[in-house]
Amino acid sequence: MGEWVTASTKVRREILEKAREYNINVSEVLRKALEEEVRKREEEKARELLDLASKEVAKINTDEVVEELRKWRKER
Repeated sequence: MGEWVTASTKVRREILEKAREYNINVSEVLRKALEEEVRKREEEKARELLDLASKEVAKINTDEVVEELRKWRKER
């Protein structure tokens, strides 16, 4: 488990009062929302990298790769 730090934010007083009326654990809600947003951004970044890798792999000439592998095998 990671090290914990304190992060603070400002919210409208009315929202905080309503949250208290509904017994909402504000810290937990904010923590989960931030964790979810970070997870979403990480997934987006991973998708971008996969798309980039896919485009790069598509540029590879498979005939050349096969030929190089055959040469390599013969040399062994």
